[in-house]
Amino acid sequence: MASSYPDPHSHSAALYRRASEVLAGGSTRLTTFFSPYPIYAVSGSGSKVTDADGVERVDCLNNYMTLIHGHAHPEVVEAAIGQIRRGSCFAMPTEREIELAEILTERVESVETMRFCNSGSEAVLVAIKAARAHTGRPMVAKCEGAYHGCYDPVEVSLSSSPESWGDSDEPAKVPYTVGLPDKVMEDVVVLPYNEVEASRALIERHADRLAAIVVDPVPTRVGCVPMRREYAQMVREAATRHGIVLVFDEVASFRVRYRGAQSMVGVTPDLTTFGKIIGGGLPVGAVGGRREVMAVFDASKGKPRASHGGTFNANPATMAAGAAAMRLLTEEAVDTLNARGDRARERIDAAFEAAGVAGQATGAGSLVMIHFNRRDLGSYRDVFQDASESRRTSALHKALLNRGFIVGSGGLAAISTANTDREIDDLGGAIEDSLREMRLNDPGG
Repeated sequence: MASSYPDPHSHSAALYRRASEVLAGGSTRLTTFFSPYPIYAVSGSGSKVTDADGVERVDCLNNYMTLIHGHAHPEVVEAAIGQIRRGSCFAMPTEREIELAEILTERVESVETMRFCNSGSEAVLVAIKAARAHTGRPMVAKCEGAYHGCYDPVEVSLSSSPESWGDSDEPAKVPYTVGLPDKVMEDVVVLPYNEVEASRALIERHADRLAAIVVDPVPTRVGCVPMRREYAQMVREAATRHGIVLVFDEVASFRVRYRGAQSMVGVTPDLTTFGKIIGGGLPVGAVGGRREVMAVFDASKGKPRASHGGTFNANPATMAAGAAAMRLLTEEAVDTLNARGDRARERIDAAFEAAGVAGQATGAGSLVMIHFNRRDLGSYRDVFQDASESRRTSALHKALLNRGFIVGSGGLAAISTANTDREIDDLGGAIEDSLREMRLNDPGG
């Protein structure tokens, strides 16, 4: 069936009008909304999603990096359904959580013990709680523009702009949410991503009050620009020298290497947060790391230094689906997946070149970000989109919807094992056609 977006008479448009009556803003997820209305999914299988109007598209976003094996992989589905038949949740632990923890602790060298929760945001919250309990300090350092979920401290300076971001060597603390208490911002240090000396100076200045340094090796909101090895080494050395807990947020970036993105930058963190792919398509989060730091949650000898509970933590359906997904994600599968990511970046770069439009693709492994510029990209300020770039990124997203491809409205793609080389090549062709059409419609854009 042909795609025509936007269409005010479509089923998706009608569903959005209906949703607007009962859901704040007509949506429950900021990331799935785009104007004038989001497209509603009905079903997914492998690399394809069918929407409410019967239109089938190739999914190159995979629920924002979650579905590493695409939609409804038979082995993952069977694992989840099999567990649900035996019971979806209990007021008791199950063997399923041990199995998934064994897989992850074997795979990631820095993770000795771990605990599960229900989202990546929650995992970051739990990691910061552990760092504070371990060190007895209040402050958190995070990089400008980096997304670590919806926990107040790590939302600071998430979307600062040239009008607000201040000195490049000492980024301003900019609230993301209206009404954020000043006290929250007082306990946050904002680091300039990939800027070694400036970040080192800020860490040194606040070292005696810093509990944690939270970094993402491939931050999606910083254009999927990989962390430079010298930057990773600097934060590791500074954290060790001052007794600060180094937290790697691998909720998204864990997929880029078999043993996580930390193996790519050659640095061992004290704690790692997980989510997305480790749940097999069901809600999940986890934090793990050095036994000494994780011991703050140990209740076996009395009240722990940090409390951590949750009704659905380590629910067996998620644990079973996650274990199935991780077993399928072998080293060979990751290598193949990463080769497709390389292929996607090459095809996108070629599409920009052929269409005569300034642009490029960045990323690592199976994570890909599309940019409407040819700048040398290393930091948040480098990748920040001006109004023109933002407008063209949005236009490309909608043009691709009408050519049968799903990417993020901000230009993100996350390739799954279900995506084929042919689909990657076709995506490149669709981007080239879209760019040519955009150029014809807006020659000055």
